[in-house]
Amino acid sequence: MPARRCGCVPWGTARADEALWRLLQSGGQVVLVRHAVTDPGVGDPPGFRLEACGTQRNLSDAGRADARRLGEVLRERRVPVARLLSSPWCRCLETARLAFGREAEVERSLGNLFGRRELEAQQVAELRKLVRRPEGGNLFMVTHGSTTHALTGESPGTGEMVVLTPQPGGGFRVAGRLSAG
Repeated sequence: MPARRCGCVPWGTARADEALWRLLQSGGQVVLVRHAVTDPGVGDPPGFRLEACGTQRNLSDAGRADARRLGEVLRERRVPVARLLSSPWCRCLETARLAFGREAEVERSLGNLFGRRELEAQQVAELRKLVRRPEGGNLFMVTHGSTTHALTGESPGTGEMVVLTPQPGGGFRVAGRLSAG
């Protein structure tokens, strides 16, 4: 596995995973969660509307089970959650609700950038403002792979978490990636 630019141990090893879980247990991290598995396809159908879930690509039954499992693992590991934000897309809102057992605050800057590259610079600038050390736990943000990649350079799998450690004076470093599976 290639060396990580953050200087941390590569994810996917038991030692690296346990170190990331401990980091989350101590709080103060920002966690980007890619929504769980969806019905087959790429992007959303032409003419989809954010206010109409039936017009979007949504979670599959396997995705719903994965989202619930993520929540179980976070609770088992006693990971504190200070705040929960989500993209306005239904698959993200449902992932958040199933994993965390509550509604997320909608944050438009977490919206899908797939096929919408003209919005990337503005959304990334807005997201950078959100990445600051949360008090009393971790900030969880449920979003899309394209949005996570634009902010961090990481391309997480569905349901995978990218853990960011906010840095003094602004910015962040990628601490690593975790999966509940």
